[in-house]
Amino acid sequence: MKSRKYFVYDVFCETVLAGNPLAIVIDSEGLDTERMQAIAREFNLSETVFVMPARNPAHAAAIRIFMPRGELPFAGHPTVGTAVALAQANGSADSILVLEEKVGDVRCVVSRGEKTSFAEFDLPRRPQQLELSAEPAAIAAALGLGPHEIGFENHRPGLWSAGVPYLTVPVKGLEAAGRAEVDPVLWMELAPRIGASVPAPYVYCRRAVGHDCAFHVRMFAPWDGIPEDPATGSAAAAFAGAIHHFDQPVDGAHRFWIEQGIEMGRPSRIRLEVDVEEGRVERARIGGHAVKVAEGLLHA
Repeated sequence: MKSRKYFVYDVFCETVLAGNPLAIVIDSEGLDTERMQAIAREFNLSETVFVMPARNPAHAAAIRIFMPRGELPFAGHPTVGTAVALAQANGSADSILVLEEKVGDVRCVVSRGEKTSFAEFDLPRRPQQLELSAEPAAIAAALGLGPHEIGFENHRPGLWSAGVPYLTVPVKGLEAAGRAEVDPVLWMELAPRIGASVPAPYVYCRRAVGHDCAFHVRMFAPWDGIPEDPATGSAAAAFAGAIHHFDQPVDGAHRFWIEQGIEMGRPSRIRLEVDVEEGRVERARIGGHAVKVAEGLLHA
């Protein structure tokens, strides 16, 4: 049986044992979908990446991303972590590379530091608003909150996707966000099906623990084997649509730091940059740090 090298990185953080852990299996040629899914269950992290040769020789790699119970076409912390891992493995300084994901080709920029590296990627798709019929009271009940705790200012629940759909849920403040806990049965009754996906709740509020953060967020997806996620880049990508829709930033470049994982003891920081032109989101980027925690050989 072939031995394959793997890395474990903590992503969207600058110190180990924080952020969102990610397993990256190098040289994954020969593994079929069933085997990749079994290996992802073995690592039992929110996501595991499998790296294969790119179809386009100008690109760095093709990757597939698996949760413990399914595959994703695109995800943020796997993109950031894999870009950093490949740049570090190649001994590259600052570099630009392209990862081929199921959602499409994703351009990444990696900046190397002494202890950690920072990677930023262009969103493969602009955020799009989808139809949502669920009532705020039902959403509140599925999250263990009162109807009066849903929404702030002009923000209301919405359904957004930039490759992976999420149901964005604004709540009154940190206290309500801290009490949120999804009831999978109630959520499955109200959440629309987007293909094979069940949009996960992305709970957010304006007030944050970090003084420089614009939003405090949480994300739950127990049906995918993720009771709570410490950092969700694909959700931040979708959330860019909600920010633009409700806050209506003026034309120009806007930067938002988003904190997540606080309640889990795995603090994470995601940088979201949005370029607004003629009143619409023209481009957006997700960025964050990543630090290597472990490496070894996989005999599977």
